[in-house]
Amino acid sequence: MPGYMLTERLADAKLDLAKVSQAIPARRIGRPEEFAALAAFLASDRASYITGQAVACDGGALWFI
Repeated sequence: MPGYMLTERLADAKLDLAKVSQAIPARRIGRPEEFAALAAFLASDRASYITGQAVACDGGALWFI
């Protein structure tokens, strides 16, 4: 469950990223490589026993609401 990530799509949305960042407990927008690291871990042998989970990768925004 990715949160706001620094992608072209986010740039195209023309949001005030400084304001969005302040609404995220981590106080910043996520980087695509951070979400990619989570996806790579979940696809790895080390995560082979993890099933049926929804993992938030959003700097804490989901729980901050």
